[in-house]
Amino acid sequence: MSLLDKAARGERLLADEIAALYELPLSDVASVAHSLRLTRANPEVVTYLIDRNINYTNICNVGCNFCAFYRTDRQKDAYTLDYGQISHKIRELEAVGGTRILMQGGVNPKLPLEYYTGLLRHIKTHHPGIRIEAFSPEEILGFEKFFALDASQVLDLLIEAGLDGLPGAGGEILEDEVRARAAPARISTSDWFRIIDIAQRKGLYTISTMVIGFGESYAQRAAHLVKLRDQQDKALASHGNGFAGFAMWSLQTAHTRLAGKAPGASAYEYLQQLAVARIALDNQPNIQASWPAQGFKVAQTALFYGASDLGSTMLEENVVSAAGGHGRHSATERELVRIAFDAGFTPAQRNSFFQVIRFPDVPTMLQPVRREEVPVV
Repeated sequence: MSLLDKAARGERLLADEIAALYELPLSDVASVAHSLRLTRANPEVVTYLIDRNINYTNICNVGCNFCAFYRTDRQKDAYTLDYGQISHKIRELEAVGGTRILMQGGVNPKLPLEYYTGLLRHIKTHHPGIRIEAFSPEEILGFEKFFALDASQVLDLLIEAGLDGLPGAGGEILEDEVRARAAPARISTSDWFRIIDIAQRKGLYTISTMVIGFGESYAQRAAHLVKLRDQQDKALASHGNGFAGFAMWSLQTAHTRLAGKAPGASAYEYLQQLAVARIALDNQPNIQASWPAQGFKVAQTALFYGASDLGSTMLEENVVSAAGGHGRHSATERELVRIAFDAGFTPAQRNSFFQVIRFPDVPTMLQPVRREEVPVV
């Protein structure tokens, strides 16, 4: 039985078998990935989320080489948002039917613990219908150091204040050799999984992630996927609460110290990696396409390379776009509906757990917009 036959049967591949997929014709790998997508997720539906990214501060002491967003507290454009500014952003999200904020920032040593717990309580009081998925494992690691608490204690305080889940940021490639080249002060692989596991044990939402384009090898990409798969096995068996889904994007290097040093990843590589991920991650049915890094056309193509979800509208995105050198930082609901519909799928709005909460009126939403009209969001 060939490797692709084994994959098509849904059998689990070993790390070296996953690495071998990169050497096979992409059309063949994509065909298997798409057939698995049709069995592991609803074959007729493509989902999307209406949410907003809120970066509450850009002050950070980690200084990753691939980040164009962070600032030191001495720079003129350094900022920390107050609660009123964050509420204003959430009200804009509520006005378009949003359900979640993805809130993260730099690792800011100047902010007290009370800023974070007070912020969570403020949001839950004034915006009770909005889920708060906030503070990446990198930030939780910073809180451990700043507040002399372990991650379990930190998360207990944040959960009591209103935290619903953690973003998956900081994963990139979970191989320390790659991480040391890209960002020597970045959270280690072991700490990332340690904090994720504690969060999953406490019932928090988590999502697995991947960023390609650092110059990592196929074997390192495969190892990353196996580690995510192993953690999912462990979490589901031990906690009954694993990763809700998988999101992947390509490294953006404009305006960063990695410009000209890291190769990034082409649309071909992105689609290849997505197809390999669909095959390898047999215990994660929900896989996102990324439009912020690759654009709408590649995101639509990704729906035939293993993706079953278009991610979110975001309303606002500052980190990827800052490093990408482009202004593609938000999408309207109408744009995501059109991508899914034109690809032959039924578009559906979902919640954080990839559960459908609404089927939009597609014919009405996709009616031509006259110039004097405001686009439907």
